[in-house]
Amino acid sequence: MPALKTRFAPSPTGLIHFGNVRTALFNVLLARKEGGAFLLRIEDTDFERSREEYIQALMEDLHWLGLDWQEGEQAGGAAAPYRQSQRTAAYEKYMAELASIDRVYPCFCSAVELEVSRKVQAASGKPPRYSGKCAHLKPDEIVKKKAEGLPYTLRFRMPKSEALTFDDVVRGAQKFPSEDIGDFIIRRSDGSFAFFFVNAIDDALMGVTHVLRGEDHLTNTPRQIALLQALSMAAPIYGHISLIVDAHGAPLSKRSGSLSVQELREMGYFPIAVNNYLARLGHHFVETGLMDLDAMSSAFDQSHLGRAPARYDRSQLDYWQAQAVQQADATTLLDWLTPTLKGWVPEASLAEFAQAVRANIVFPHDARLWAEAVYADALPISDDARQVLDNAAPNFFRAAVDALGDDMDFKAFANRVKSASGTSGKNLFLPLRAALTGQTYGPEMPALFKLMGHARARHRLTQHVLASEID
Repeated sequence: MPALKTRFAPSPTGLIHFGNVRTALFNVLLARKEGGAFLLRIEDTDFERSREEYIQALMEDLHWLGLDWQEGEQAGGAAAPYRQSQRTAAYEKYMAELASIDRVYPCFCSAVELEVSRKVQAASGKPPRYSGKCAHLKPDEIVKKKAEGLPYTLRFRMPKSEALTFDDVVRGAQKFPSEDIGDFIIRRSDGSFAFFFVNAIDDALMGVTHVLRGEDHLTNTPRQIALLQALSMAAPIYGHISLIVDAHGAPLSKRSGSLSVQELREMGYFPIAVNNYLARLGHHFVETGLMDLDAMSSAFDQSHLGRAPARYDRSQLDYWQAQAVQQADATTLLDWLTPTLKGWVPEASLAEFAQAVRANIVFPHDARLWAEAVYADALPISDDARQVLDNAAPNFFRAAVDALGDDMDFKAFANRVKSASGTSGKNLFLPLRAALTGQTYGPEMPALFKLMGHARARHRLTQHVLASEID
């Protein structure tokens, strides 16, 4: 048996989004689980829309997520090149082989003719497939039509009265009557090759043994199996995973909330958070905690891939992001926060500040709120905090200023305020938090109090003394 090999074969016509990345992730997990290889192939046959910058961006995105490939674009390998735009010679070879066994023929039907045929079939309740009008043209008729300059495509001649079967690792046994498929185009009138053809040929030539891809490709599979059978080439084992849908059950799109990997990275998501969320979209894991790729691949099981649509939920993605923040090591946390906090938090206090606010942030911009709460000269006061301050006990802030001594930690300070003001519980701690940070919630006060220093704490408390006396 050949070593297991999976692949990811994106078309570089835009930035990769959730659906693309999840496909890559599942193929990586399967390869790692079985000690196999993961291959990256670039399917850039859409010459009008494919862009070099998208190729570079998708590779950067995959590396950022840790979804590294062992063969393919950039990595190299025995089956190079790994861009379809550079593999024309191989496609010409197998196209000629199909012609030599009469499994391909020219089709001169116009787009209008084909559309009329589809409408007639739909009206009579038949599946839309090619009628076979050009399948039996005589050689002299073909020569004449070509001489007239009529544009034509090349169609693959499907076997007659056969059932194309395969075992889908997600959806079980599949059976497609060849008559329901019909002869399909494998080369367009402009000379470019169709997806059905090049995708199947490359999988075979590159030794791909397993393909996990979206269920929207399910009806493509019997066509590709028929092609490979005609060429006596091995077909991979297929598994068609559920699609990701939005809150309304429609395929997830940018309009309904899908984000590109580049956007996720720029927003401050951790790669491990994205991977943990995507891995659970359509796959069941017994483990409920945050997993790295090693743990994830060990627990990955093709039999746990679901058939039901996987519903996208941004709150769940943010849940895994929060878990990643809590479990990040000190260096990673600091590197993640520093660009946002530079200029706000003294460099010598960055590490201590990061640990203090860790439990109260999900994204780097969240930390800005607490940087202001600790270091701002003009402290922003939230509406909730303003209400707490207005309802504080009489002379509370005067007692707090008088209680504040040098080199005093927050616990000792709060105890002195308690004794001097006669307040306790939330009537003690809420006004102190509101006065010192401008918020009614947040990180532990002892840590924030230490970071802001006694001079700044005294200044803020004094402002509230003056405000209360004016009132």
